[in-house]
Amino acid sequence: MIDHGKMAKFGIIKDITPELKQVLNETKAKFKGRGQREFMAKIVSLLGLGGQYRAEQELGWNRTTIRKGTKELETGFICIDNFSARGRKRAEDHFPNLLGDIKSIVAPSSQADPTFRTTKLYTPMTAKEVRRRLIEDKNYPKNKTPKIRTISTKLNELNFYPQKVGKTKPKKK
Repeated sequence: MIDHGKMAKFGIIKDITPELKQVLNETKAKFKGRGQREFMAKIVSLLGLGGQYRAEQELGWNRTTIRKGTKELETGFICIDNFSARGRKRAEDHFPNLLGDIKSIVAPSSQADPTFRTTKLYTPMTAKEVRRRLIEDKNYPKNKTPKIRTISTKLNELNFYPQKVGKTKPKKK
């Protein structure tokens, strides 16, 4: 077992050859998350003093990730990645009443499929019109109101389909 604390001073790996660089990067790519950080921290400790800088320069590794992995090795605490907190928030997070307001605008003018084959509700109102009504009737700020494409998606999620309903034609005998 290698004592990484003692080896950090002196460093076992003196030169990083192109072959070693390729092997280290291929091995690092096989790990994800915590395993990758742990591998990087162990390699950096084998590089010795200035190992983080060398790994960044010669291997192209991120020093922040190396530091995180080193702290995980030293303390034994594992950092949990919060992937669900990334990305763009939904329109409902910015406007909690958005879906209810869209329903209150669209529901009075919508009607069921005349053949009753589906549960879809058709409305003659377009997404552009719904956006305009949100701004005028519900006092949404014009520059922060969701765009037409977003409102169209929300209409579909609420089971409203913006198109006029044709009358059912009687079957010919």
